[in-house]
Amino acid sequence: MNQRQTLSQKLSLFLKGLAMGGANKVPGVSGGMVAFVLGFYEELIFSFQRINGKAFKLLLSGKFISFYKYTNLQFLSLIILGSLFSYFSVSLVLDYFLKHYQLYVWSWFFGLILGSIYYISKDFGDWRLKNIVSLLVGVTVGISISFMTPAVENDNLWFVFLCGIIGVSGMTLPGLSGSFILILLGNYVLLLVDSVNVLATVITQLIAGNFEVLNDEIKIRYLKIIATFTAGSAFGLVSISHVLGYVLKKWNQEVTAIIIGFIAGSLGIVWPWKETIYKIENNTFLLDQKGNKIILNYQRFIPDFSILETWIAIAFIVFGIGLILVIDYYGRQRKN
Repeated sequence: MNQRQTLSQKLSLFLKGLAMGGANKVPGVSGGMVAFVLGFYEELIFSFQRINGKAFKLLLSGKFISFYKYTNLQFLSLIILGSLFSYFSVSLVLDYFLKHYQLYVWSWFFGLILGSIYYISKDFGDWRLKNIVSLLVGVTVGISISFMTPAVENDNLWFVFLCGIIGVSGMTLPGLSGSFILILLGNYVLLLVDSVNVLATVITQLIAGNFEVLNDEIKIRYLKIIATFTAGSAFGLVSISHVLGYVLKKWNQEVTAIIIGFIAGSLGIVWPWKETIYKIENNTFLLDQKGNKIILNYQRFIPDFSILETWIAIAFIVFGIGLILVIDYYGRQRKN
């Protein structure tokens, strides 16, 4: 591991963390894939694996410099700082566009996922029987999930902690989107939009000297939720990294084939021309004509999109695919 010292190298790491955090926020896209393409995935996993018993012994014994070097702390701090900053900024932007341009946002997501399938599978090449079986398992699971109705929002703190563990998977496993899983669990809006926005508001108010905001029970509720989610994410990040290092080392080809199949099979969940995929005002609910809540039906289609809207949506799909191809091109140029 390299302990980076120059300002330009630190800025580069921060920007990589920014890109990774933004990818983790987008359903269907994996921050781990960004880390893989940009060339710091192995160092990321290795660094998280170093957060272990030996690291805590160094910290508790006061050997701070040894702890700093052993855990590659500068690298981790800059990556995490960039990711956290991205969450606050991307959350606000995503909130707006999902409200006003839902079709185009999901078209872009669809293109990103198509590009991700190409990126992960293009260099695979080893399609022996066991890998084909793994691929089919992944496709089956993905298709099954596509027909699932998202769960209702659940703010129980134990469930939120579990969501943190699951949600961070996209940061450690290329191709698996933690945000996508959070949508199925029903807590995407609660954890990655509402809670983040409330936290940003509270921080802004505190900086402005308004401490009365801490007496707002609703905001305190959201702060507890995001604190629990963060704790779950931290726990998942370290534990999954240890497991992932072992699994990828022992069953690399099979795991990769399952990931390819899973992503391909789950494309239906973000198909842009469904009646609705994501309604931010009512989370996983729509209102009928009498104002009663009804659960979203992910399999109904809208036939009345205009020709112009359809072509714009297709353009966003192409843009999503093109973005992945650009990232892939950058990765190949970097290796050369």
